[in-house]
Amino acid sequence: MGFFKSLTLLVGAVILSAGVAASGWFVADGLITSREPVRIVTVKGLSERAVKADLGFWPIQFTSAGANLEQARIRLEESEKSVLVFLQKHGFKADEVSVQNIMVRDKAAGYSNNNIEGEFRFILTQDMLITSSDVDKMSIAARSISELLRVGVVFSADAYSAGPSYVFTGISDLKGEMLSEATGRAREAAQKFAIESQSNVGNIKSANQGVFQILPAVNIPNERSDKQIDKKVRVVSSITYFLID
Repeated sequence: MGFFKSLTLLVGAVILSAGVAASGWFVADGLITSREPVRIVTVKGLSERAVKADLGFWPIQFTSAGANLEQARIRLEESEKSVLVFLQKHGFKADEVSVQNIMVRDKAAGYSNNNIEGEFRFILTQDMLITSSDVDKMSIAARSISELLRVGVVFSADAYSAGPSYVFTGISDLKGEMLSEATGRAREAAQKFAIESQSNVGNIKSANQGVFQILPAVNIPNERSDKQIDKKVRVVSSITYFLID
């Protein structure tokens, strides 16, 4: 009996030792696996849409001068009437036109007032703003502004050449479709990289949908982008994928 009891204890010890050893092997293997580098790839997906501006802003600034304030005011009112007739002729409604500001300048109130001709002592400047969703109508009218010069309207130096500005406000209607397209193109790029590296595309690790930009349809040097009616909406999404075997 003593012999069999000793043998049983010995076998149990061997089995326990083998279990501990095996357990230690699995732990070690797990540590080795966790030290393997995480493979990822970061790709970008582009989406663009050609769009047309749907809202226009056209500031018009004109001036008048007179020997006294009343004379300058009368001339300014005459110019205002001419501008309103011009705008009505080109299809603008009253609610599309607003007076922004009227400025009065008395040249005699300045420091260098010795050589001021009395006829031009008072200078009045009026700002008008035309706002319309009919950008084609606005563009045609802006190209015809010389008609006002022929009837005596005097524009300020900057206002004559400024012209309308055009914006696109429908970007919210495009966001979902464009983000989906940009994401799809990013995954296509990741798939190509995965094939070259003999791996597969896994789940998304992180994603940045990017910023939507409204750009001119044609990039013209030294020209402001808001002067073009035709535009393009652009977004670039950046996505990081796990690569798996």
